[in-house]
Amino acid sequence: MILITWVLVAVTALWLYFRRRYSRFTSRGVKHLPVVPLLGHMLPIMMKKHHVAYHIDMMYHKFANERFIGRYEFVSPTIVIKDLKLIKKITIKDFEHFIDHKDFTDATLDPLFGRNLFSLTGHEWKQMRSFLSPAFTSSKIRHMMPMIEKVAKQMTEALKSDLKESESSYIEVDCKDLTTRSTNDVIASCAFGLKTDSYKEPNNPFYIVAKNITSFELRHFILFFTYASFPALFRLLKLTLLTKETVQFYKDLVLNTMKDREVRNILRPDMIHLLMEAKKGTLKNDDKNVIKDFGFATVDESTLANKTEFRAWSDVDLVAQAVIFLVAGFETVSSALTSALYELANNKDVQDKLAEEIKEFDAKNNGKMDFETVSSMNYMDMVVSEVLRVWPPLTILDRICVKPYNLGKPNKDASDDFTVNKGEVVVIPVWSLHHDPNYFRDPEKFDPERFSEENRREIDPFIYMPFGIGPRNCIASRFALCELKVLLYLIIKEFEICPSPRTVYPERLSAGSFHNRFDSGHWVRFNIRS
Repeated sequence: MILITWVLVAVTALWLYFRRRYSRFTSRGVKHLPVVPLLGHMLPIMMKKHHVAYHIDMMYHKFANERFIGRYEFVSPTIVIKDLKLIKKITIKDFEHFIDHKDFTDATLDPLFGRNLFSLTGHEWKQMRSFLSPAFTSSKIRHMMPMIEKVAKQMTEALKSDLKESESSYIEVDCKDLTTRSTNDVIASCAFGLKTDSYKEPNNPFYIVAKNITSFELRHFILFFTYASFPALFRLLKLTLLTKETVQFYKDLVLNTMKDREVRNILRPDMIHLLMEAKKGTLKNDDKNVIKDFGFATVDESTLANKTEFRAWSDVDLVAQAVIFLVAGFETVSSALTSALYELANNKDVQDKLAEEIKEFDAKNNGKMDFETVSSMNYMDMVVSEVLRVWPPLTILDRICVKPYNLGKPNKDASDDFTVNKGEVVVIPVWSLHHDPNYFRDPEKFDPERFSEENRREIDPFIYMPFGIGPRNCIASRFALCELKVLLYLIIKEFEICPSPRTVYPERLSAGSFHNRFDSGHWVRFNIRS
């Protein structure tokens, strides 16, 4: 009887707890799907039934007339914002209410993830953003261009070698493997000052470690949401995203490289050098008389970057910035380039038109490539912009409310306003906005003409946001676009991309990954371009 009594008490307590937790929205007229106790709305994602982009998109369309809707990540309430005016207020006008990203880990347990630009909060984030902004100006990226071009040529030579050894006129290429190796080598060179060739040396240490920490499969996804919902449990179990060996690998790599360069007085225009300059307070914004816009998708730097406030950052803080450059650049550019090759393989007319533009620019510049050439290619930019619309690298954006904020009424029939509490998360559904037929006609069609000079003016910047929006947008959008365009330029210059028998069109995102991985793989055929 005592046992039964305690069981009943426990069940009642849990019922009351869940009833209170899951009444956050219903009691205020905010619509949401039915919840599963403890899991909230996470069951389809954890069961690998839906990619998070599709899950939120389903909710987005189910509640078509709402300004915002509710979602529970386990027991944590999250508000999905649909109204464009509200998105603008949250990300720009009332940014100080939503200055931070959601925490994914404990900075004391995982400093390389917890102390980087993405994870820092409040005034520390502002200081770090101001500290790093001069490292990503067009002029700095211009100096890195030869490094990117070298890796791109390294990649095309490896593909040519494979074609020579092939018994047919084509080779089957796993684009995801190809692009992760090329972006790895770009980051190794431009960020860490290393020379790697991940085609000739497929198991080089830098590539293996980088791939492990950027995979972000279901385990990492669960850890992210576990920390967000149960941070005390996360700390109690001392869970970390990075192993001790990985942390030590990057600490040794960055700090030893810095020490060696100081001793030997080595100057190389990469991220290590820029971090060294920033640490001394000598890194300056030198964007004068240089092309600042590297394409339609480029995001503007916030005025926060102009508010210089020198601060001495620790060695761990510097290493953390190099690591986030790796994490952010490795997967996003790789996914974008994979998606571009996939779409070009399945849209021959687009590929032919891009190849013709590349041929014209190549002839005009006698085969030489420079920053101005790549940045001035109109059709290249149209193609890349459309790739980033159809397959945005970040399918959702998140912000934490740092002080209570009134969102207004969730719909025209609601009687009360809804206030976001401090610590609650709002989500901007980038994927859904990019695929909404109200904003993009025939949104599933791959059509670069949306971004022609005459059409792009009609696109609302609060609908198209592949690199985020507002002061917390991606600091390295210019670098990412430069890398993407250079790699694509040399691939299309040398090769014709065709569908493989294993290519599925249209494709869907894999439910087993947090990233933009395709359900059926990433196979296409490469032929030498005649």
